[in-house]
Amino acid sequence: MAEQDTTPSTNGGAAQQAAGDQPQVAALAQYIKDLSVENPSSPQVFQWQEQPQLDVQFNINVSKAGDDLHEVVLKIEASARSQSGVHFVVDLSYGGLFAIRNVPDDALQGFLLIDGPRLLFPFARQIIAGATQDLGFPPLMLDPIDFAAAFMAQMQQQEQAGGALAQGEPTVQ
Repeated sequence: MAEQDTTPSTNGGAAQQAAGDQPQVAALAQYIKDLSVENPSSPQVFQWQEQPQLDVQFNINVSKAGDDLHEVVLKIEASARSQSGVHFVVDLSYGGLFAIRNVPDDALQGFLLIDGPRLLFPFARQIIAGATQDLGFPPLMLDPIDFAAAFMAQMQQQEQAGGALAQGEPTVQ
């Protein structure tokens, strides 16, 4: 005797409706938006004996790319300089396109400025390491960035300044 399925066939209607109200986030694409790599003092730089000072800065820009679509761009600028001159400069803008649905506005900003960059960072880190190695230097392995702490610091700065982020223009510097 064959087994029969006793669950009613609903074509997923109720399940789809319940899932339709759930927050949904998907990374649709990751890409290099802009990459500049400079070794302005070559070949002399390879004869310099002094240790360069590293300077690493990051910035996060978010823009709405369409209905339920947001672009997060992690911009990282890394340079090495000494008294002899500039050893190298790497400027990377690494983007991600995220589809975000049913996420409350108060959580959306946190995702775009904390979780989105956190997902992009390992890839951007690898690109910078490869770029510095291709310049003839040891690979620059960036330390992890605490995007949550940067976000909280920005929020505190804005509270002290008495302002709030403009809707749709969150940035972290």
